[in-house]
Amino acid sequence: MLLDACPGNAESWFLARCFEALLADGVRGIVSFADPVPRRTSSGVLVMPGHVGTIYAASNAVYTGRATARTVKVLPDGTVFDRTAQKIRRQEQGHEYAVGQLVALGARRPQPGGDPALWLREALTTVGARNVHHRGAHRFVFRLGRTRREREEIELGLPAVRPYPKHPDPEPATAHPPLPRA
Repeated sequence: MLLDACPGNAESWFLARCFEALLADGVRGIVSFADPVPRRTSSGVLVMPGHVGTIYAASNAVYTGRATARTVKVLPDGTVFDRTAQKIRRQEQGHEYAVGQLVALGARRPQPGGDPALWLREALTTVGARNVHHRGAHRFVFRLGRTRREREEIELGLPAVRPYPKHPDPEPATAHPPLPRA
């Protein structure tokens, strides 16, 4: 998503430049997602209204339905803490940044040699993370080719779904209310 201050057609222009560069590197397809679930901070401020992939539809992406529904952790600032949590549990690259996010929200620093999964569970409780049911992001596929024929020869592996989504999801109910801060 580009800033509102960008001129008209900036998103289409940007996508076209990206597609040209990717095609030049041999990329033949792109899968992209639009998150239709609105998110609010713990104080109720709307920070993400939900997106349906309007620019993807306008750019002739093939809509292939929704990704897998799941429950996501949402931090008090409205940030989804999903893949980031896995980085902490497995101590993967980027886990230090993820730990820093939680420490900045009030979690204690993890102890060296401690169990990362246990620390994560305690940290999420401490900062007031909440579980939110997510029905799945909208999935779009772009076929890249120099001609229409080249693009049409690319098999998607997923069925096309019509019509394109038009509205964000209703605001989700919290699956489990946040636990009080320690």
